Amino acid sequence: MLLTKAQSTVARLRAATASDHDAVDAGFGRYDLTDAADYRAFLVAHARALPAVEAWLRDIPGLPAFRDRGNLLADDLAALGEPMPKPMRFATAPSTAAGWGAMYVVEGSRLGGIMLSRSVPKGMPSAYLGAKHLPGEWRDLLAAIDAQAADEAWVEQAVVGAKAAFALYRSAPAV
Repeated sequence: MLLTKAQSTVARLRAATASDHDAVDAGFGRYDLTDAADYRAFLVAHARALPAVEAWLRDIPGLPAFRDRGNLLADDLAALGEPMPKPMRFATAPSTAAGWGAMYVVEGSRLGGIMLSRSVPKGMPSAYLGAKHLPGEWRDLLAAIDAQAADEAWVEQAVVGAKAAFALYRSAPAV
């Protein structure tokens, strides 16, 4: 997709990663969250990716604080009798711009999680998928991304970070 300087940074990030987002959605869409075994496998795959990205994000200076969800994921897995798997390695070169891009993916997954949580049957643990944004939190993150002094190199690095996060999620089920 053609990116223009007239677009907001968030719009450029969204456009540059749309196919990555679609690929992750397609990969995880094969899980039937009403089935206990599929739901467990879905959570295990997320547990391979999310903690790796969250740990990486904590080491990037200049990012806003964010609320980890790895502990909620561990609690849900424990309730299903499943230990946390070893996280995959998030091997993207750290930069503030890449951090903003990866944070866009991780925090964006909260929105999808809320939608998916509606499919999880009552009685199944769903703290991870149900961990919604606080009021205004998502809009504030998008506004903060758009407020960055984002030249072409910055946007390029933010896209690299976002694509790397999507790639990690996309590969997590295959491990």
